[in-house]
Amino acid sequence: MSATASDRPLHTAEILSIGSELTVGETRDTNAGELAAALTAEGVVVGRIVALPDRLDIVSGAFRSAFERSDLVISTGGLGPTPDDLTRESIAEAVGETVEVDPALEAWLRGRWERRGIPMPEINLKQAWRIPSCEALPNPNGSAPGWFVSRPDGGVAVALPGPPREMRPMWSEEALPRLRKRGLGTQTAVHTFRLTGIGESAVAEILGEEMLRRGDPEVATYARVEAVDVRVSAVGPDSAGRPPEERVEAAAAIVRERLGDRIWAEGDTSWAAAVGARLAHHGWRLAVEEMGTAGQIAVLFGDVGWLALARVRRGDDGPAVDGDEAGLIARATSVRQEAGVDVGLAVRIRARGSEFAVTVAVVTPGGERRQTRATYSVGDMGRHQAALIAAAVLFENLG
Repeated sequence: MSATASDRPLHTAEILSIGSELTVGETRDTNAGELAAALTAEGVVVGRIVALPDRLDIVSGAFRSAFERSDLVISTGGLGPTPDDLTRESIAEAVGETVEVDPALEAWLRGRWERRGIPMPEINLKQAWRIPSCEALPNPNGSAPGWFVSRPDGGVAVALPGPPREMRPMWSEEALPRLRKRGLGTQTAVHTFRLTGIGESAVAEILGEEMLRRGDPEVATYARVEAVDVRVSAVGPDSAGRPPEERVEAAAAIVRERLGDRIWAEGDTSWAAAVGARLAHHGWRLAVEEMGTAGQIAVLFGDVGWLALARVRRGDDGPAVDGDEAGLIARATSVRQEAGVDVGLAVRIRARGSEFAVTVAVVTPGGERRQTRATYSVGDMGRHQAALIAAAVLFENLG
């Protein structure tokens, strides 16, 4: 512990989510994912995300272990006034300091109750605790100040409240600016490809084990809600001094070569944004009729100005000709004319064993097209997959 807080850059991090409601499954932890994404964007490598029960030995032990591994440790939860809120005493124990009531924090707390005309329960005095290495983080949205701790080993610990409405502003307005000033992260580069019509395992097979196991740059596949993503990333200069952007672009060129026909977008583009951009390029608007999908196409596109009409029908209420090519193209033409727009999309799904057959018809000023593809499953998941298939076929036909 010879380093001081000013000479240790914050390149690695761990996140501790504290509260027995998390470990017994009563509450879903959204804080950790948001914090991990924010840290990654800052060029910080997140090594662990751990949920912990309200037990002093477990929580304090987790802080001690995390301090040994990581430059930055961020916790959420455990800052309430009750005996099972143990974050403060756990950090104090891990850094070898003693908590004391901070007069300024106490005055602030008592003022909160006085303004409501009621006395402060003495149990809340715990929320005015502080240790010598801690700077209190203001919390205008609750009664739990956060902690910004300059650890004796040169690292930092940040304790944030658990409720998201308190955690988010404290993180973005108080903790993150202090961390940036302190020296957060390093130069990073990321390139994400969004794929359609292919599963994650097939993507992994095409890219190959050698590419996916390389550490620099890192190439990883992710099965997202809207697509399979390939993420290429690098942090800091390598041993030869090459910047991360150069290394990422070299690997990205290989991904484009191997998967180019499956790439429909790059970055964090959504299907709504991609389809909207192509429609805007032509100055067109869209009308949709979907059958059997429970409205999943309308949900996928959302409230957008270019969607003039979204009609949802049951899968079995079409005319007798609905099963042939002319039937579905006629529906796309009809909904297009009814809405007075340039593009009509008609989609029908029907169960076929363990999958849905998804038939898509697109009518544009340039022509008509009908295509049938299959989902990987049925039920709600299959209907969502059908919406993605419809978006992909539409996107292809908007050229």
